[in-house]
Amino acid sequence: MTFDDPFRCFVPYPDAHVKNAATGPLTGLTLAVKDLFDVKGYPTGAGSPIVLAQSGIKTKTAPMVKTLLDAGARFVGKTHTDELAFSLNGKNAHFGSPINPAAPERITGGSSSGSMAAVAGRLADIAVGSDTGGSVRAPASYGGLFGIRPTHGRLSLKRAWPLAESLDTPGWFARDGETFARVALVVLGKDRVELPELPRLLLAEDLFAQAVPEAETILRNVVQRTIPALGQPEGVKVARDLDALYWAFRWIQGREAWIADGAMIDRFGPPLGPGVAERFAFSKAVGDADYAKGETVRKSIRARLAKQLGSDGVLILPTVPDIAPLVSAAEPELEDFRNRALRLLCLSGLTGFPQITVPVAQREGAPLGLSLIGPKGSDKSLVAFAVKFERAARIRIA
Repeated sequence: MTFDDPFRCFVPYPDAHVKNAATGPLTGLTLAVKDLFDVKGYPTGAGSPIVLAQSGIKTKTAPMVKTLLDAGARFVGKTHTDELAFSLNGKNAHFGSPINPAAPERITGGSSSGSMAAVAGRLADIAVGSDTGGSVRAPASYGGLFGIRPTHGRLSLKRAWPLAESLDTPGWFARDGETFARVALVVLGKDRVELPELPRLLLAEDLFAQAVPEAETILRNVVQRTIPALGQPEGVKVARDLDALYWAFRWIQGREAWIADGAMIDRFGPPLGPGVAERFAFSKAVGDADYAKGETVRKSIRARLAKQLGSDGVLILPTVPDIAPLVSAAEPELEDFRNRALRLLCLSGLTGFPQITVPVAQREGAPLGLSLIGPKGSDKSLVAFAVKFERAARIRIA
């Protein structure tokens, strides 16, 4: 890189010129890109030495990235990702781990670890990430950023390294609502479902109960602060069985991850990092029956949530159970937190509905996000509401 990288968020590739439009709606904004997405003039390493060794220099740029460049954003580098994007922790055994600028003693979260760190550390104004099981939403919460997992299939994943085809989405990070919304206007196009200015709000009681008590209290107080401006939410139970959702997600993700990367792993036998090795071993063992059970659960929860939201509803839920775990936490502790986080993060993945995490709170000096899920195809109006929600959450009631 041609500038200091105090948070170790950028992959140290030799600089190559990446063309952007001289003027456009994103002029003046700098752009970082997760190293899953192809950028002309750079390799794509996917956080894996084997993938990097086979990559070569790419001759075309991923459409998601090109759209931002064509709108005037200026590329400043490719960012680190967890190995093969199969983690939520932000640690990479091969290339090191970015530092969380908002809470340096705590993990960045992953797998869009470097993208989060670049934006939170003010080394980029916006950053592209990907989200399969929470890889934009969790880091955004840990770093005090806006982050989005769009409606599944709404944005292109062409020329991006896959993890689980039916769950993968691109996404992006921004520090403030205005910048976050500028990107939405460029990439999202017209909503299929347009939320009203003041949507019908639903509070996911069963999902709030998944947060640690201290975080739950803080986030419920945030919601209370928004009521004068946005209205009283209705308490609802989202899922009949959260464990069933968790296992459905893991079976689907695991089976598809092995389809994406299994042949390479079997052929080369690469040393996989802690946690990643165990997840791929699990993935290899997922059979047809488990995958079919996962699909049945996915169909059921998609229909249930669609009915609850209708065309005018927004669900409020914790993004993750708590602030980011400590960097010093042992691997079993990190894995336990990851599994608890998946019980919250899997809902948007299984349904394919858009979810935005909004920076609204802190605990012990570390950021804590709150999430909004809207109907399928409501992404642009959900972004507008998320910006309004964040402003309302800032208003303190005497």
